[in-house]
Amino acid sequence: MTNTTGLIFLGPPGSGKGTQASLIAQLYHIPHISTGEILREAIANQTPLGKQAQPYMDAGNLVPEELVLGLVKERLSQPDTEKGWILDGFPRTVPQAVFLDKLLEETPSTSERVLNLDVPDEAIIERLLLRGRKDDTEATIRRRLDVYREQTAPLIDYYRDRGSLHHINGNRSPAEVTEALKQAMVNF
Repeated sequence: MTNTTGLIFLGPPGSGKGTQASLIAQLYHIPHISTGEILREAIANQTPLGKQAQPYMDAGNLVPEELVLGLVKERLSQPDTEKGWILDGFPRTVPQAVFLDKLLEETPSTSERVLNLDVPDEAIIERLLLRGRKDDTEATIRRRLDVYREQTAPLIDYYRDRGSLHHINGNRSPAEVTEALKQAMVNF
């Protein structure tokens, strides 16, 4: 029986977690899974859950949490996840983390590691303003950071209490952050 490591990347918008998750996924040859990607793939492949999600997506509405949880379960059961996986953007709440824990109990050879990229607000604001997107105003960025903290602070406490949380200083060059993530994975 092989041991599977599931990595959960946490961090506020603009922390670089998507970029780092992609880099680590390439280095370790494991899938980088985001909930948006799961939804798009399920719809493109016309899976039963994808067919249920499509009307919500087509109408520009949020996909109900039960469907998202089903899609995550479906995605983590695919063969390419046997050596490991990285979740980016999931879980976002404690109930989602509890769901994930129950799911992982079904595969006892899987261990989870939670890597939280810490970046000061001012650095995030600067990064996101440099992207030049229309919706990236300082006010909207600050609001997204507030929403992230409201939703995620309990999640960070949840994983800290379980002893699976590791903080990474994300306010460095991408290469330095990647090295810190690799070290954290070895030292966990």
